[in-house]
Amino acid sequence: MQRHKFFAIFLVHVFLFQTVIFAQTTVPAKAVYSAPKADIDKIMDEGMNRSQVMNHIGYLTDVIGPRLTNSPNQRRASQWAKETFAKWGMKSYLEAFGPWGRGWSLKSFNASVTEPTYQPVLAFPNAWSTSTKGAVTSEVIFLDVNEDKDLEKYKGKLKDKIVMFNPPRELKNDPLGLGAPFSDLELTNLANFVKPTTPTRTADETDASRLAFAKRFALLFRTQIFLATESPAVVIENSQRGSGGSVMVHNASMMFPPDPNLTKTLTGALPWTKKAEPYIFPTMTMANEDYNRLVRLNRQGVTPKMTVDIQTQFHDEDEMGYNTIAEIPGTDPKLKDEIVMLGAHLDSWHTGSGATDNATGSGAMMEAVRIIAASGLKPRRTIRVALWNGEEQGLHGSKAYVEKHFAQMPKPTKEVPKPTPIKGADFDKLSAYFNMDNGAGRIRGIYLMENAAAKPIFDEWLKPFNSVGANTTTMMSRGSTDHVSFDNVGLPGFGFIQDPLNYFLDFGLRTHHTNQDKLDAVNPDNMKQAATVIAAFVYQTAMMDEKIPRKSMTPTAKNMTQIDNQTAQ
Repeated sequence: MQRHKFFAIFLVHVFLFQTVIFAQTTVPAKAVYSAPKADIDKIMDEGMNRSQVMNHIGYLTDVIGPRLTNSPNQRRASQWAKETFAKWGMKSYLEAFGPWGRGWSLKSFNASVTEPTYQPVLAFPNAWSTSTKGAVTSEVIFLDVNEDKDLEKYKGKLKDKIVMFNPPRELKNDPLGLGAPFSDLELTNLANFVKPTTPTRTADETDASRLAFAKRFALLFRTQIFLATESPAVVIENSQRGSGGSVMVHNASMMFPPDPNLTKTLTGALPWTKKAEPYIFPTMTMANEDYNRLVRLNRQGVTPKMTVDIQTQFHDEDEMGYNTIAEIPGTDPKLKDEIVMLGAHLDSWHTGSGATDNATGSGAMMEAVRIIAASGLKPRRTIRVALWNGEEQGLHGSKAYVEKHFAQMPKPTKEVPKPTPIKGADFDKLSAYFNMDNGAGRIRGIYLMENAAAKPIFDEWLKPFNSVGANTTTMMSRGSTDHVSFDNVGLPGFGFIQDPLNYFLDFGLRTHHTNQDKLDAVNPDNMKQAATVIAAFVYQTAMMDEKIPRKSMTPTAKNMTQIDNQTAQ
């Protein structure tokens, strides 16, 4: 799941005492379609008794490993998925988007404290970090910076040094466990969720927090400029979240000196673009416990030393990104050109093996279409599964796919701050898109994304799975992952509610974007249940007479401008 998450469990507690139940849910029973019990029984039998979901997840994690966008491992995963779909008798292919940017892989890494005493540290190079010039042994200096004037005391003292870039984090001695599933009360509050009509904070509080954030961001930017002029040998970042051995690692940052020509040249450049490389220092992220110790040593007047050796490789052979697409063709002459989509992102961050984020989602979606095909069911609409690339850097794969096939969203302007999506030729063919990207917990229901008209349908489809814990629909919107690319242009895009368990950093094994995101964090029974629920939802969407209802937009989707598919590309 994409960086800077929207945490569903947090919002559950924010609205813990909401008791108002939204009204727009009553639809005549005859309007709600559900598949014959015999069909659902076939899906449940195949999904629960002959599951292959852990084979898919295991291959992606243990055999292929981490799948950073456009890295060799990510390419292997896309090709493997394509070939696996083909073995199941499905039409499958890789669809390009971009150019996106260069790949990156880690070749070797060592880091240890050498003074005042020898100690290995828990750390990982950031993605798209450059290499050190062999093994670097140097003093470790903590930038204790709270305002601009604090930078002056480090002027001329950081060249070829190992520099600690972030403040320490205070850690709580909370016990580690597997976390807890959603409680009945939490699920009830999700079901009863009503979007607030007034801000939850006062204007003064909002303005103060925005001002504080802006000041922190501005200081961070000026600190990066300062570092660029000082030329350290290595930059160390503190893990943003986690403790107890969990290290959250993302990409390295660009740092360039104050030069108007450089600013103009590098505007819009990102770490995965080739022109960024000269302005990226060798960078690693360290576990909080090790980082905090080094900060304390600095503050006690003891200057530690470290030896760091980072060796990385950039991959420029092909800067296009690729989504993996496969289809089960529809059989109804009138409906076979309509589409039901399901998907998850195949890319991951690079320190673990991308198990809960998001081999679980990719494996469950692969298994869902395998279940439908293996059950001998013949969907009326075409079922299309997509395994996205580039989600972690900003939903790139799904955004590009939606723009090419369904609709473009013009950029806001001063004259039109809220533009209307421009329909593509396939816009009216999509019934719905279903996404999974919330870790390894079992499915407890589905986020309606404020689409009240879908509630009675999904409530009915959850009934066969109430006994295995899936019984909740909520009007709450769920952000930061690929269904948002569909929802943003007025298409029905949905994500499933999953128990948080060991996914988010506030729970259990803390696997989200960390070194602990490995197969051991995945519960096979949860994955069987998830894939089976998804298969049932997708199949019934493909079988009903009408498409899934669409929520209204402002302006409405009906008023969108029609464009042909050639223009949409």
